[in-house]
Amino acid sequence: MSSRSNRVKIAASAVGMLTAATLALSTSPASASGTYSGLAYIYGAGTYTDDWGDEGVTDTTHNTDSNATCMWQQILWADGYLTSTTQIDGIFGADTATATANWQRHFTRAASADGSAGKNTWGNADNRLSYMSGSEASGKFLVVAYNGTHHSFTLGRDENGKYRFGDGTGNWWFAGYNYRTCDF
Repeated sequence: MSSRSNRVKIAASAVGMLTAATLALSTSPASASGTYSGLAYIYGAGTYTDDWGDEGVTDTTHNTDSNATCMWQQILWADGYLTSTTQIDGIFGADTATATANWQRHFTRAASADGSAGKNTWGNADNRLSYMSGSEASGKFLVVAYNGTHHSFTLGRDENGKYRFGDGTGNWWFAGYNYRTCDF
């Protein structure tokens, strides 16, 4: 083999490794870890009972202060793990972590409940949704209910797949990870 051919191969390898390193560094940590759908809000498409199995993590260190946390707290309230709607504040603190761990022990049958609402936990929660009305295909809001063991509440999914939840006073909030505007 000629030395020119070897130099071309070495240069091509170097470019390939540099490209791979650049791509690895440019990937966001949440995407790289496989724990997040990459969207800024709770999202769904198609059958609503399998929408949440790829959702982001909400816990004491991830998306702690968010509308996604508000929606998760509403689920905990509906299943009796939070005792009052005043605990639905969109801040994932110690009480929400404890309630989440208790919810996980009951609904996921997990050997170790970590108090973090990740893919498995969200995926188990969407099994408790039931159809109420509408569909994105018809250009209308899909309305579903979360049927908890103590309470139920209404959620909606718009034509872009974004989930919204009501606060009981007529206000609807997008279930976003990057902001907290919910008010109960």
